[in-house]
Amino acid sequence: MTGRLDYDRIAPAGVKALGGVYGYIMQSNLPAALINLVYLRVSQINNCAYCLDMHMRDLLKNGVKIEKLALLQAWEEAGNLFDARERAALAWAETVTRVADTGVPDQAYEAARGVFEERELVDLTIAIGLMNTYNRMAISFRKTPQAAVEKTA
Repeated sequence: MTGRLDYDRIAPAGVKALGGVYGYIMQSNLPAALINLVYLRVSQINNCAYCLDMHMRDLLKNGVKIEKLALLQAWEEAGNLFDARERAALAWAETVTRVADTGVPDQAYEAARGVFEERELVDLTIAIGLMNTYNRMAISFRKTPQAAVEKTA
């Protein structure tokens, strides 16, 4: 895969603004592990190789077990491997990421509100939106995953 253009160089202020949103999310009351699981799931849905590689590495580095990562795509069938908050966050991430298809139904909202406080749900939705933006940037401009760079080095 050949990169199309270097958006970090071309629009540093825009990339910095996205980084500010990322910083906000990382300072929220949502656990970093939960946010990173959501980031990985959103990246799976969007097929973003760059972000899949990055978030998988981050989660492994932070001690998340490989079994949990391997079953993330099938989290609904993974039994108690994912706790109630993780399941709620993943379900919300899926419906929000697929908003054109789902319309984010009331049932999905009520399920998420049953687990997350108002501020947590807003912050989680900001995180989901941010990852969708990062995925679209990386996919559109063909950002090369670290694993592919390492293989060619």
